[in-house]
Amino acid sequence: MAAGRLGALGGEPQALLGYVPNPTARALASSKVGAVVLAASSDETGLFADPFFAEIIVGVSAALDETDLELILVLANTPRGRSRLQQMVRSRRADGIMLIALRGDDPLGRLAEDAGMPVVFGGLPLTGEPRWYVDADNRGGGRLAADHLVRAGRTGPVMITGQVDSRVSVAREQGFTEGLTLAGIPLLGVSSGAFQVEGGAEAMERLLDAHPQVDAVFAASDGMAIGALQVLRRRGRRVPEDVSVIGFDDLAGARHANPPLTTVRQPVRALGHEMARMLVSAIDGQDPSPLILPTRLTVRESAP
Repeated sequence: MAAGRLGALGGEPQALLGYVPNPTARALASSKVGAVVLAASSDETGLFADPFFAEIIVGVSAALDETDLELILVLANTPRGRSRLQQMVRSRRADGIMLIALRGDDPLGRLAEDAGMPVVFGGLPLTGEPRWYVDADNRGGGRLAADHLVRAGRTGPVMITGQVDSRVSVAREQGFTEGLTLAGIPLLGVSSGAFQVEGGAEAMERLLDAHPQVDAVFAASDGMAIGALQVLRRRGRRVPEDVSVIGFDDLAGARHANPPLTTVRQPVRALGHEMARMLVSAIDGQDPSPLILPTRLTVRESAP
């Protein structure tokens, strides 16, 4: 009789009794921990303070606000950090993992095989294609930069790329080279460095020394492009009169650069948001499809 009355009430005794669900208790009842991990494998200092990763975190957090899941940030850039993350996986202290900033044959890239829980990649690893990932159209973005410089009449382009063991760096360079090749314009030179202002400045110094006739620069990140602008100004090259400069990301710093930076815009916050949504979907037993987000060119004074 009691059971029948409960069913007749729509199965919602919580509302009648004034009971407020506890997320932790709910997680335990469903054999879930109630937390997910965002892990980065990078040797760059201040990683999570970087504007790119800050936007990723904002996007992830916004998506998780719609759930009861808590977010754990892990910097797994040392053997100890990786071991800590692996222990977290083995002891099931999370329901799922998001991985970003993988380079080369990073052992974290194989974590999906051993985790026994959903793993979503933010950006593709250098080799292989994971089951679940969200990425930007990096190759297409590189072609956008090349096409813009070609239409502007530039004939002496160089590229500042990121670390050679990064899929992002490889894809952006491929797209840029393809765009120039289709236009019959050779790429004068390529120099790599860290995705920071300092890395871009050092690479620009090397490229100017090797190719003084350079009239266009495509940098694989806004930070690197800003570093290139600083060096060009110091060495007496006018931007954009003498040299056009294009970056990649379109973060806040691009608008405040001197001059404001033309850049390939990738939806960084949306990347984080979609990673989290994909992970939540996988945790709920679904099988979401991988996602490639579009890129577009934002034109400003550095390359009109």
